[in-house]
Order: sequence, then structure tokens, then C-alpha cells
Amino acid sequence: METATDKAFAEPDGSAGLRAAHESGDRLYTIGDMARAYKVTLRALRFYEDRGLIKPIRHGVSRFYDAAARTRFETILRGKQLGFTLTQISAMLPRQEKPEAAEVLDLQEGQVLGQIAQLEKKREELDVALAALRETHGRMTGDPGRSATAA
Repeated sequence: METATDKAFAEPDGSAGLRAAHESGDRLYTIGDMARAYKVTLRALRFYEDRGLIKPIRHGVSRFYDAAARTRFETILRGKQLGFTLTQISAMLPRQEKPEAAEVLDLQEGQVLGQIAQLEKKREELDVALAALRETHGRMTGDPGRSATAA
């Protein structure tokens, strides 16, 4: 069965990036493959590309993601999981994609401590909101001792 990568090489204008990835044996992901693998939308991937956070190999209108692009994207997702904004993550990423090593966010101790404090504050706010909603639910059901619990 012919893959999208095979089709790209069948064209006379196959890009050097596609050829290099193919010759190195690197598996290329299409934008759809990336969306499924990382449970994100196509729109999100295009947004990250527009912001300059990831740089897929382009061939016409098709996007192909090599190991370096996937590693960089995983690093971006890790930063988001830690609660950093994309602007903050962008500043923490290495300027060049490096396929030979896993990327890490360039975090400073102050950034880590600041993020911990911010997340702890959010947790406290969530705890207050949850308690208020549970109390409201208890009043709705006519049982003030009974409240909705976490699922």
C-alpha cells in the first residue's frame, strides 16, 4: 500500500526534508497522525506552527512531522501540563529543533517556584468553588448533610 510519504517522493519536487527523513528511516507523521497520536485538533497543530513553536516539513499543502518535531511538540505539551502559557513555553524552548536529544524546557528556579505558587492558588480557589457547589447541591436535595462528591 502506498503511503503519503511514498507519494511525495514520486513527485519531481519532493522536498529535501522529506528525502532526508525517508533516507534516515525516520517515521513521518501527517498532521492527522499527529492529531490522533497526541489527542489534539488539526487547528491546534496549525496554530502551534503559525506561532513558530513547531516546524513540520512542508510538501505543497501537506505537513509531515519528523522525530525532532514530535519531540518538540511533546515538550510543548509538557509545558502546558505544568500550567505555562505558550508565550512562556516559547521562551523556554531551544531555538533549534534537535533530533538527537530529547528537548527540555529551560526552566529557572524562580519560574518553577512561581508556577508552583500559582497552581497552589488555583487549587485553593477550586476547593472553595467545589465546597460552595456541594453546599448548594445539598440544599437543592433537601439534605444539607449530603453533598455531591467527586466522581
